[in-house]
Amino acid sequence: MNFLLNYGLFLTKLITVIVIMFTVILIFISGTLRKKHTNGQLHITNLSEDYQQMKKDLQLAKLSLQEKKNWLKNEKKEKKKILKLEKIATKKGEIIKSKPAMYVIDFKGSIDAKEVDSLRREVSAILSVNHVNDEILIRLESSGGVVNGYGLAASQLQRIRDCGLRVTVAVDKVAASGGYMMACVAHHIIAAPFSVLGSVGVVAQIPNFNRLLKHNNVDVELYTAGKYKRTLTLFGENTNEGRRKFQDEINKTHILFKDFVHKMRPTVNIDSISTGEHWYGNHAIELGLVDEIGTSDDFIIKAMDKFNVIGVSYIKKRSKMFDYFMEVKNIVQTYFF
Repeated sequence: MNFLLNYGLFLTKLITVIVIMFTVILIFISGTLRKKHTNGQLHITNLSEDYQQMKKDLQLAKLSLQEKKNWLKNEKKEKKKILKLEKIATKKGEIIKSKPAMYVIDFKGSIDAKEVDSLRREVSAILSVNHVNDEILIRLESSGGVVNGYGLAASQLQRIRDCGLRVTVAVDKVAASGGYMMACVAHHIIAAPFSVLGSVGVVAQIPNFNRLLKHNNVDVELYTAGKYKRTLTLFGENTNEGRRKFQDEINKTHILFKDFVHKMRPTVNIDSISTGEHWYGNHAIELGLVDEIGTSDDFIIKAMDKFNVIGVSYIKKRSKMFDYFMEVKNIVQTYFF
């Protein structure tokens, strides 16, 4: 019995070690593959055509067979009529103007704002072909994150403004902290009634393990050149001077944030909205944080009368091998940890 028990324990330990080693290898390989496959492709979607096709399908679904035939026949006649008029106009030397474009970009930001890389490519692509009457809609969703990442994201939207194009930001769920920093660059902000906006503040949280290390007789040595090269640390003993300096840096970042928001939206009472609080859409409009209550869907549908609405997205390519390893890694993590 003891032999079987010991053998079972040994087998359990062996399986555990194998699973851990296998997981580490998978993580390493997936990281390597991720670095190798960072190239992507720009995807263009004509949202106006998609919407019209959807509308047509629903209209036809409600009709009887004969009504459907008549409807399609009339549609065909109407298209021929339009083409004939365009040909006549072309022969006369008249210039047929197409609708201006409204480009739609989706930005769903994470804490490290890694999505900025795709955003900058999307913006660059649009600016390379834009015309005077074109506009940009950003469907934004983000709870904020690192200062430099969201600062760069806001700068990408500023590029559009600097080119003279009108920018609208639609917030269906959340645009808080760094997300709101991006949103306030827009000429016009639309927010759903229960979307979350604001959080104009700065937060930093650093754990410190110094007492735990001391309790276990572990020393940590840190060497720096420059008085404030390191203020607070994870393992060293923090000082009151270091804490004050760290707080001073946070306060300065907050001032930069406030100044930026006030510059973009000068009508808001910056002191009342820069407390770090957040508000729902219906309250945010009262404070001047947004300009209109509504959803991105309604805005796009209304815009289709005036604009040709085009979705623009830069999607990074990933190899099948990368997807395979990620799937295996997820399975291992799900069933063994």
